[in-house]
Amino acid sequence: MTNPTDLTIRQAQRQVDDWIRSIGVRYFNELTNLAQLVEEVGELARIMSRTFGEQSFKDSEPRRNLGEEMADILFVLICLANQTGVDLEDALRQSLTKKTNRDRTRHRDNPKLTSTNSSDE
Repeated sequence: MTNPTDLTIRQAQRQVDDWIRSIGVRYFNELTNLAQLVEEVGELARIMSRTFGEQSFKDSEPRRNLGEEMADILFVLICLANQTGVDLEDALRQSLTKKTNRDRTRHRDNPKLTSTNSSDE
């Protein structure tokens, strides 16, 4: 098995596929996985709003780990990519190229991003 510290996206897709086939029995269907993805994003949003936003944790609420929740999202996203034939490594590369070409100066020239007048101050 690949050392997790050296894991590429393509290797992660293979490892998730191996895990699904050996332990998970089979992939959930695409719509179930989409619902799972939305659920996991909701769990991350809950932690983020309580950790960095104005919401607070309930005393009875277990504290969750941000990294764990992000990894859960990545796992389900990889499942969806695998079952729909998407090479996430290639797709991410293409997305970065698209964003670089489209937004080459957009953010640099945005006064909202360069201003020292932030609503957080």
